[in-house]
Amino acid sequence: MKKPVLAGIAALALITGIGGFAIAQQQDVKAMRSDPVDELNRLGPDFKWEGKEGRMQRNYRQQPPLIPHSIAQYQIDIRTNQCLSCHDWTKAGERSAPTLSMTHYLDRDGNELDHIAGTRYFCNQCHVPQADVPALVDNRFEPSSPIQTR
Repeated sequence: MKKPVLAGIAALALITGIGGFAIAQQQDVKAMRSDPVDELNRLGPDFKWEGKEGRMQRNYRQQPPLIPHSIAQYQIDIRTNQCLSCHDWTKAGERSAPTLSMTHYLDRDGNELDHIAGTRYFCNQCHVPQADVPALVDNRFEPSSPIQTR
């Protein structure tokens, strides 16, 4: 008796998903950015990197640090991560760059690695450069108390 019920639920979910996809394809989905959602977003000539020296204040606990320099020309893909040329523990000292947190060198089971963990390889999934750009949506966030940076 359970198999027919599960099969019915699975079929309903599939039909609903396909129907929702078809409706989304018919509508003109407007992105908050200027480029279409399915195209690579390139920075325009009016982009101004804020260029603050040193570490920037975080707005909440556990916020990934902001990047205090432009990364517009950095290659970060499956073959290359140019962030590691300065921030990997083997090079950070000679380049006077902050070293990655040791958590970036732990695998999923908590084992220490000599190289960055695959789950932490794409830096710009969490870390973003601070830039002087208009907000995409209205934001009235205010921290409840001053946050101390590390």
